[in-house]
Amino acid sequence: QVQLVESGGGLVQPGGSLRLSCVASGSRFSTWPMGWYRQPPGKQREWVATITSGGSTNYADSVKGRFTISRDNAKNMVNLQMHSLKPEDTAVYYCKHIPLGIWGQGTQVTVSS
Repeated sequence: QVQLVESGGGLVQPGGSLRLSCVASGSRFSTWPMGWYRQPPGKQREWVATITSGGSTNYADSVKGRFTISRDNAKNMVNLQMHSLKPEDTAVYYCKHIPLGIWGQGTQVTVSS
């Protein structure tokens, strides 16, 4: 059974940075495509970024150039480095095991002065 645990959220001022991490249990992590999603308050969950097993990445237009998704297969970890944060980035951020459709519990990111 795959389980995902996110960490790294918090309160940050506009223009600041945060690094989110997601640790996965289970074997064969290196073969899984993984994604980050977010759910702003009062809105639907939306896709943020994806990384394939080979390390190829894709980003939503709203975060392109500011966010970077990466993976550390030795640690079963996928990260989301966020820079130049804006108030509209405020959301609960979730990582997702894409093939199985499994979600983590989420971590809150609040961008506010």
